[in-house]
Amino acid sequence: MADDKRKIAVVGVGAVGSACAYAVMMSGLVSELVLVDINRERAEGEAMDMAHGASFIKPIRVYAGDYHDCHDADVIIFSAGANQKPGETRLDLVNKNYQILKDVLPRLMPLSDEGVLLMVANPVDVLTYAALHLAQLPPERVVGSGTVLDSSRFRYLISSHCRVEPRNIHAYVVGEHGDTEVPLWSRANIAGIPVREFCRWRGVPCPDPAEISSQVRRAAYEVIARKGVTAYAIGLAVKRICESILRDENTVLTVSGLINGEYGIHDVCFSLPAIVNRQGRSRVLAVPLAPDEEEALHHSAAVLKSILDRLDLPGALPHGPVSAGREGITVTQQYVQ
Repeated sequence: MADDKRKIAVVGVGAVGSACAYAVMMSGLVSELVLVDINRERAEGEAMDMAHGASFIKPIRVYAGDYHDCHDADVIIFSAGANQKPGETRLDLVNKNYQILKDVLPRLMPLSDEGVLLMVANPVDVLTYAALHLAQLPPERVVGSGTVLDSSRFRYLISSHCRVEPRNIHAYVVGEHGDTEVPLWSRANIAGIPVREFCRWRGVPCPDPAEISSQVRRAAYEVIARKGVTAYAIGLAVKRICESILRDENTVLTVSGLINGEYGIHDVCFSLPAIVNRQGRSRVLAVPLAPDEEEALHHSAAVLKSILDRLDLPGALPHGPVSAGREGITVTQQYVQ
């Protein structure tokens, strides 16, 4: 697809949606950006505010639209829903945001033949699974923002402790985007060197995995307690996912999507490292885990399934489960503790 024909739609332009839209606009990824919100005036105001900066960025048309304006979008960013309030967990939002999803999503369909639905509203794993049932799209084209942001928080905290630039760190958070997420310390490395070994070489104390893992899980709560919402970092995370899709990059990102067979887990959505390209979440990487990490991942799946069991989801998935043997890539390798 030609660069000058790329289009992204943002549905729900509250604090998170508008941050996503702004990050996308600044990236130069697309020539057309449509903002849709139940509050039309809010969408118009956000579009006007962004469009007034047109002389400072690459050419782009930014406008407020309706649901039918989303049908030909390359990516629909779904950020419609209630925000997490101080004291709430992401899973506390499930009922109200599921009702919004049921109302809005059918109006966005049909999506273009290569269009990708990118779920951002929380609880993102539950809503990604629900969207699979509602949207009638192949599983790889329904993607959740998942733990892309959590993985960035993980890298940031390791980088601060180890005094090294975050982009030199490979470290992932998997599972639920929420309280049961699993930071993968067994796979974390800096320039290919395990974190503890790097710290010894660098002459700094080794980080406490439990403390940093807790900080990663608590990060959103800390921000929300201070300013009421998280927005900028998730906007950048969503921009990075869109970039990988539109540029067909084959980037490894911890997006959320259908799990069917990896680690013996089936029929739930959460995050694992996956190759993201023009198809969406095209391949899952079932990387080796330490025994405690795999146990924690099963717990995360069980928590999410307990929530899904309470929803009135329509029927079976329209395209059937993704075959782990076909779509999953299992790496067989011993890890060093």
